[in-house]
Amino acid sequence: MRKLEGKVAVITGGNQGIGKGIARLFGAEGCRLALCARNAARLAATAAELESQGAEVLAAPVDVADEAAVERFFDAIVARYGRVDLLVNNAGAFDGGRLDELPLAAWNNVIGACLTGAFLCSRRAFALMKDAGGGRIINIGSISAQRPRAGSAAYAAAKFGVWGLTQATALDGRPFGITCSCLHPGNVAVERRANTNQESDDEPMMSVETIAEAALAMAALPPHVNMLEAIVLPAQQLYLGRG
Repeated sequence: MRKLEGKVAVITGGNQGIGKGIARLFGAEGCRLALCARNAARLAATAAELESQGAEVLAAPVDVADEAAVERFFDAIVARYGRVDLLVNNAGAFDGGRLDELPLAAWNNVIGACLTGAFLCSRRAFALMKDAGGGRIINIGSISAQRPRAGSAAYAAAKFGVWGLTQATALDGRPFGITCSCLHPGNVAVERRANTNQESDDEPMMSVETIAEAALAMAALPPHVNMLEAIVLPAQQLYLGRG
């Protein structure tokens, strides 16, 4: 039997990169999928691809920092599937720059996509899971939540916040059978890296599939077990000792 047979998984930022990789693997393991992202065209293409592989997919263009848009998305999920078993808060944005040169708009974009979106989606999923007797939330953090790079104030602050939100959610969810985990990836070979010239581009990389396998390991645990935190990175990546 497939590991997630019959479960309903919501994955934000599910149109590319880590989110798409997790959606592909969860779908192959029997999940019914609800995907959202800001880029509607790319999201539609991803949904069609996953459906061609046998997955059932609800896809909606959503800015997860928009409270009303998140509420409409979850209303559609409930109307289609009736429940939420898994939430993967993967949506995010990166906008770097030295602190004194960082525009407020860039700060708000990163905090909104990475942290506010995780809060809004978790809040609604939590309420649904509580009424259903439990569920699991997985937040995609980053090793930048522990050892930031220079020039990444917004991203580091957002991911530190995601780790704090994870712990608070795990505590609030404990009486209701709701677990919350944080998966911290190191360098992953996602589409964004092909279009940018980042310091880390010459460093060791992992595949998206590697992170998806780690997310599956979290998602497939027995309901009474939580892998609270996992750090997954290339063995040769600068992490211990970086700064």
